Amino acid sequence: MRIATWNINSVRLRLPLVCKLLDEQAPDVLCLQETKVVDDSFPTAEFRDRGYTHIHMHGMKSYNGVAILSRLPFASVDVKHWCEKQDCRHVLATLPGGIEIHNLYIPAGGDVPDPAVNDKFAHKLRFLDEMRAWFPANRSKDRPMILVGDLNIAPLEQDVWSHRQLLDVVSHTPVEVEKLTALQRSLDWVDAVRRFVPDSEKLYTWWSYRSADWAASDRGRRLDHVWVTPPLAPALTGTRVLREARGWEPKPSDHVPVLVDLAL
Repeated sequence: MRIATWNINSVRLRLPLVCKLLDEQAPDVLCLQETKVVDDSFPTAEFRDRGYTHIHMHGMKSYNGVAILSRLPFASVDVKHWCEKQDCRHVLATLPGGIEIHNLYIPAGGDVPDPAVNDKFAHKLRFLDEMRAWFPANRSKDRPMILVGDLNIAPLEQDVWSHRQLLDVVSHTPVEVEKLTALQRSLDWVDAVRRFVPDSEKLYTWWSYRSADWAASDRGRRLDHVWVTPPLAPALTGTRVLREARGWEPKPSDHVPVLVDLAL
């Protein structure tokens, strides 16, 4: 089984790029974030033509939105809401074999890493706290599950271009890393990508649009993740971060796809 996750930053605007990914990498399941479209306008036909006939989406106009595209049937689907908001950030589905997949888009958190003055950052921290409490209360670490998405946090020192310079920049602050690590430990989630790429090696999935030459400056962050619960860890066989997709035309996303393979 090949699982892919990608913050597409508007699925309709970048539909040709999504189709390129499906044609070239043939994931069994693709999870998208920031689809930025209401469900009635989601471009399902193009995906069904490629064999992705099982689609679970939860979207809103212009902001957020998550979707799971699958060649495999769903046994069940659901939507989760956090922080008393229905802002389309979490969908889940059960795949064959009872594997539950969670597709998440964690709030970015704005620019100021102080919840007292920045409501967006306060929302992000509360979102993480609520998930940290929910998972161990409602799921077992012995259940086969996959958690993917734009988690908007680069937790490791080598997940950012400069650990020292980004310590007070939202996405790499100690409080965010602490809360994401607590979420990961809540069910002993395994970081599938770092299973194959050592923690000592630089690895990014996002490069800002603000850079005139993103490849040359290479000031990236690893914001997109794939985690699995312990029962699936032995099945992991490989991973790939499609760095080249940051330069795909026309109009690339600022994130790139992350793929993980499992032998099930």
